[in-house]
Amino acid sequence: MQEPVRINKYLSEAGVCSRREADRQVEAGNVTIDGVVASMGAKVLPDQTVLFCGKPVKKEEEMILLAFHKPTGIVCTAEKREKNNVVDYINYPKRIYPIGRLDKDSEGLLLMTNNGDIVNRIMRAGNMHEKEYIVTVNKPVTDGHDAQMQSMEDREKAVWHYTDTGIEPSDPAHV
Repeated sequence: MQEPVRINKYLSEAGVCSRREADRQVEAGNVTIDGVVASMGAKVLPDQTVLFCGKPVKKEEEMILLAFHKPTGIVCTAEKREKNNVVDYINYPKRIYPIGRLDKDSEGLLLMTNNGDIVNRIMRAGNMHEKEYIVTVNKPVTDGHDAQMQSMEDREKAVWHYTDTGIEPSDPAHV
């Protein structure tokens, strides 16, 4: 027997909307489970009938995982209000979203999926997945820069900026 799933996760995995948007739709009364208006945190079993705005919803069983070379100028978001969002750019026939982010001005490998569990397994810091970036800088890098960066206690949280004397850590609140 399968475990029940929270309604927001169920709607997200069915490709209806994000979990946050599902919460808003549940609060608005647009979701029913077996004919009863759903409440926040309600759980769904596989044999139950879920309706979204009066239309039946079935959980997506097929896991989609795409490897995509993101060009510059495309934004790593599923947000429809963003003109150059990656989801519209790819125009995949099912709901997908990015695993991680690349800056708008960056290009490179971006994984896309419809599976929130794989996103969490890849992105959670506690899972200790290494990330490697190849960057192009606009000034020569010296041996001193590498030593400066290595000496930081918490490189992952550091924000760097260029000064006349080299690369220095910045307080993220002041960038």
